[in-house]
Amino acid sequence: MVAQVRRFNRIVTQRVGALNDRYLSRDRPLGEARLLWEIGAEGRDLRSLRARLGLDSGYLSRLLRSLEEAGMVTIGPNQSDRRIRTARLTATGVAERAVLDRRSDDLAASLLAPLSPSQRTRLVGAMADVERLMTAAMVEVAAVDPADPRAQSCWHAYFSDLNRRFGTGFDPARSASVPEEEVRAPAGGSLRFRGAGRAEIKRMWVAESARGLGVGRRLLGELEAHAAGHGARSVRLDTNSALTEAISLYRSAGYSEVPPFNDEAYAQHWFEKPLSAPPGSRTARS
Repeated sequence: MVAQVRRFNRIVTQRVGALNDRYLSRDRPLGEARLLWEIGAEGRDLRSLRARLGLDSGYLSRLLRSLEEAGMVTIGPNQSDRRIRTARLTATGVAERAVLDRRSDDLAASLLAPLSPSQRTRLVGAMADVERLMTAAMVEVAAVDPADPRAQSCWHAYFSDLNRRFGTGFDPARSASVPEEEVRAPAGGSLRFRGAGRAEIKRMWVAESARGLGVGRRLLGELEAHAAGHGARSVRLDTNSALTEAISLYRSAGYSEVPPFNDEAYAQHWFEKPLSAPPGSRTARS
């Protein structure tokens, strides 16, 4: 499998021109061209650029410095928060980005041109599969403080999603509250440790844009491993009948439906799953 991945990487980097210092016959390599595209018409703050492209600060600074010297990019404070530095395209940068877009379209067309219609369909379909699977492989699971703005954004999006899907809507005030201190490290990840070797998963959610990538199953497995690593012998959760995908996920992951164990206003199904102690843990040795 590793050998196949390496062959794929080699042919792609060669065919798209990533090995050339003058990408698409322009005066800059692929990294700078990609950066122009990511900054876009609205500009983008440097922190999100680093996260989006997976670049370290030093390399990103060198790319931006080169584009600044070419008169294509300016770096300045964000209008709403002057502590945040934002990259913006100049008129020259906007024009260069347009040229790169046209030439990128031409390159894509040249990849498809030698193929028959059926081969083109197969190639484009395979590319879509690769894109989604590569996206799934890039997902990082990490504990974030519940007060973090990103976590808060997820809370609000999650509540909006439930309000849209539940027949009676969703009012957070009616739902069982989850105090921040109960999901902050060393708990974290919306895991609540209930004593007696039992943990409860609360508020597990995947954004619609990330669904279908296996993120939910991976996140569930990470939470189970975290619970087991902290001595939990079982994990349980509740859900609503409207969340059919979640119910299917829990059942396929080994959860069994059990009698109600809480008074959650929106719960209609309750599930529990026994956990195995991780190798080398205190529970496993005892």
